[in-house]
Amino acid sequence: MKMNSIMRTAMAGVLCATSFYASACATCGCSLSSDAAMGYSATTGWRVSLEYDYLNQDQLRFGSSSISPARVAQINNAGGNQEVERDTISRYTNLSLSYTATPNWNFKLLLPYIDRSHTTYGAASNPLTPDQISGATASGLGDVKFITSFQGLLATHNLGLQLGIKLPTGNYGGPNANGTGIVGRNPVAFATGPNAQNPSPGNLLDTSLNPGTGSTDLIVGAYYYQPVSQNFDAFVNGQFQAAVSEKLDQGGANYRPGNQATLSFGLRYEVNPDIVPQLQVNVSRKGRDQGALADITDTAGTAAYLSPGITVNVGPKLQLYGFIQLPIYSKLDGYQLFPHWTATTGLSYAF
Repeated sequence: MKMNSIMRTAMAGVLCATSFYASACATCGCSLSSDAAMGYSATTGWRVSLEYDYLNQDQLRFGSSSISPARVAQINNAGGNQEVERDTISRYTNLSLSYTATPNWNFKLLLPYIDRSHTTYGAASNPLTPDQISGATASGLGDVKFITSFQGLLATHNLGLQLGIKLPTGNYGGPNANGTGIVGRNPVAFATGPNAQNPSPGNLLDTSLNPGTGSTDLIVGAYYYQPVSQNFDAFVNGQFQAAVSEKLDQGGANYRPGNQATLSFGLRYEVNPDIVPQLQVNVSRKGRDQGALADITDTAGTAAYLSPGITVNVGPKLQLYGFIQLPIYSKLDGYQLFPHWTATTGLSYAF
């Protein structure tokens, strides 16, 4: 990408790679770098962006391999107490407002809305049958984020540092350590299964599958982009997010989401600045959740995605983009649901 083309494109997107939505597993959030998709910039002014992400986690995995629900249920046949999850569908709608006061400073507010449904066989044993399935849904405002970016280290403004905070504004809560009851502000609706009209703790939505985590998190990151030929621009960015405090339920039980990190790198093809095909590689790592309300054994892991996409300049101020993420690697702790693919689409308007 030529440098003047980069400077025409406003810093946009919703920091999907840094959002780290409430995750009960290592793969429940989007890892795409929307900032890179839209192009980094030092152009001053305001920009509003809207993004939609769709994730359907419909396959169970253990370590680096897929595993059938029946094999997981064998643990319960032998006297264990392992949940046999069936499916989690997450839909994220993210609104962001950013302001570049000077070529050196950008400020961004991110407002996520999360709609999630989850079905499970619970701690069922074989044979697994449809009447064992129960489900729960949760939707609402997620945890709001505010991120400041400084890109005044170089005269070309192509190296940036980020510092941000995530606030516990989203609904949170779930079953306690013994699976008996609801804590926090859990917005659960029971959807399916034999206990749908008489819900038991076994089909409560896990604490970390709710729209919020109840924690205040610190976010740090950096990005760098550089033309590598006449028509190609390369980028790399990374972020790290860690909870620094968490809320307790009325009984003093806590939940702290695991630390999360992402690394993204890729190329943008700029032969036509109005239609920009691009390819990203997105790597995410999530540590184990902690606390009495956490599923400690089934929440950590590493995943990598190959993400082709395109950005289109509809006009001088409006841009559209779309991406498909295809998993190419996973190494997950415990038994976790994993997507075959994820999709992201968005638009951004400068004013």
